[in-house]
Amino acid sequence: MTLELHRVSAGYSSMNVIHEIELTIRPREIVTLIGANGAGKSTLVKTISGLTPTRGGTITFNGERIEAAPAATRMHLGIVHIPEGRQIFAGLSVRENLELGAYIHRRHSDKADTQLAQVAARFPVLCERLSDVAGNLSGGQQQMLAIGRGLMARPKLLMLDEPSLGLAPLLVAEIFKLIVSLRDQGLAILLSEQNAQLSLAIADRGYVIENGRVTLTGSGAELLRSRDVADRYLGVGVQLASSPVYERDKLSKRLQDLMRA
Repeated sequence: MTLELHRVSAGYSSMNVIHEIELTIRPREIVTLIGANGAGKSTLVKTISGLTPTRGGTITFNGERIEAAPAATRMHLGIVHIPEGRQIFAGLSVRENLELGAYIHRRHSDKADTQLAQVAARFPVLCERLSDVAGNLSGGQQQMLAIGRGLMARPKLLMLDEPSLGLAPLLVAEIFKLIVSLRDQGLAILLSEQNAQLSLAIADRGYVIENGRVTLTGSGAELLRSRDVADRYLGVGVQLASSPVYERDKLSKRLQDLMRA
């Protein structure tokens, strides 16, 4: 499974938001998008998932051109998008939210049941609350539910848009640990994050998006060492690094400890 974008442009109304994007995601790889609010990260993710139509360029997934394919077709192919803000169904139960993630596999209910058991086992707190109303979960639990719902679709490429948004630092570290474990188990991951330091720390490769264009790319380690990236994204606006309690070095050590756990 490889996703390749070649000179992809997309936008809304009469305005292009992303311009001639070149991007590749390979199997067992975390690719991180970093950039300021409004840079085009979310639009790029929506363009890959089919929620925003392309206005130019090609998108190839596993050797198949998909830029004209509807979002549902892309889900069947294994491209799953977990949107910013979680967007769970607050009035439904945890179980019902998870089952909706498997809707595209509804003809194979036996496999859906197996998948539900596997997802519930991955998130013990959700397993304990399957009958609870999803809207009563904490923010961190709702984010876990959103990821679990995505996993119910049996993705090959899992795209997460701002998964750390609004979460306490320790919960952010847990979510990042989960993302690494999913990569290690075979998934390709596209991570769109303002939390530049931690997202690059776990990334195999990263892309810097500015004004809808890729301005810099490299391994996560290379981008972390880049003075330009540090000046623009690692000193200001990084949610965790700005915390008065969790200084940057303590967060990095905490994340490393969690990865080893």
